[in-house]
Amino acid sequence: MAGSDSLLKRPTFAGSDSSLAKFVARPVLRFIDREVAGGILLLIATAVALIWVNSGWSDSYHDFWHSEIELVIGTWHVFEHMSVGHFVNDALMALFFFVVGLEIKRELVTGDLSSFRAAALPAIGALGGMLVPALFYFMLNTSGEASQGWGIPMATDIAFAVGIVALLGSRVSPKIKLFLLTLAIVDDIGAIAVIAIFYSSGLSVPWLLTALVGLITVWVLQRARVWAIPVYAVFGIFIWYATLESGVHATIAGVALGLLTPAKPLLGRRDAQQIVDALPSNANVAEVRHASFLAQESVPLTERLENMLHPFTAFIIIPIFALANAGIELSGDIISDAAASNVTLGIIAGLVIGKPIGITLFAWIATRFGFTLPEGVNWLQFIGMGLAAGIGFTVSIFVGGLAFDNQGITDLAKIGILVASLIAAVGALLLLYYGKQPDTNE
Repeated sequence: MAGSDSLLKRPTFAGSDSSLAKFVARPVLRFIDREVAGGILLLIATAVALIWVNSGWSDSYHDFWHSEIELVIGTWHVFEHMSVGHFVNDALMALFFFVVGLEIKRELVTGDLSSFRAAALPAIGALGGMLVPALFYFMLNTSGEASQGWGIPMATDIAFAVGIVALLGSRVSPKIKLFLLTLAIVDDIGAIAVIAIFYSSGLSVPWLLTALVGLITVWVLQRARVWAIPVYAVFGIFIWYATLESGVHATIAGVALGLLTPAKPLLGRRDAQQIVDALPSNANVAEVRHASFLAQESVPLTERLENMLHPFTAFIIIPIFALANAGIELSGDIISDAAASNVTLGIIAGLVIGKPIGITLFAWIATRFGFTLPEGVNWLQFIGMGLAAGIGFTVSIFVGGLAFDNQGITDLAKIGILVASLIAAVGALLLLYYGKQPDTNE
């Protein structure tokens, strides 16, 4: 994402000398450009949800998110019995997972996941960070509906985890930030697989085949070098709807489309630059438009879509998701129930203990076979990074909503997620801060 300073150099309102630009537009742009910004908005949305649902207006909270959305075309009910809350979880979150798919595709093609040596240790750590927390949870919840929540402590909230590390600035090696980001992306791949395989139900084969045909059509269009984004937007909506009707969770459609997006540019940057440089000073509109298209196509589509959609998902969709899902009525009874609940305790144990143990243990075993920790990172900071990965929050809440039909169990799970994420965040900050090795040059 381009820095806000480069944006301010453009002849736009934000770059002007007006007071509104200086004291509002520019600070907002700088805030948005920070890694912690999304996490701050997420915390605010969570606080608003908790205050709202525990105030005198709690009925309005539930009524709003349970309001039904109706979309009817003739006799065809496009949305039938879909509430506002379901629309957030099934439609808006599909766009969020589309961006996740774009990030995974970029990393697989041109990023750290494209190199086996660079990806191996984070991938091994991520495997431990998924298996061990699930085992911790399952040891406390071996039967009944509660046992379905084993996927909850497997998740890592990339935005929160990376944001926590970013708070420490130069006290944390850039290598550990990169390691955490790579690990979290591999973790996302695991979470997506778990959602698709274990948290989809009532499969409709005709609709599933329809979604697959749509995905194949998108692939064929790409091979035929059809480059009109509106065409893919239409197919994307069609594939999302077919996936929703198939019984596979609709967010998987977003991931699949993200993985199909081209991660290599249509034109080399040098060739595009030569074309732009050759543009005459008296060029007409058509020539300028053509040169602009070629310059644009020197940047991979995955990167362009990420830059365009990331602010929308991070600063709008995820806070809305938190607002819709973090509303838990914190009465004395539910707090005492949570304190005695194996669901709550299993999630806390999985995220706070299982995550760092799993990541560190698997990574340590890998170092016995020739792999090495990132340069400048010691084991204490590595454990702190593992604790940061234990901030499940958004994805954990999402999986929790899929795992249980009983709202009471879901609320107990959410309490566990909130408490665990808070403990993991504080623990990560302390270990990363005090685990820094002294600089001998100082």
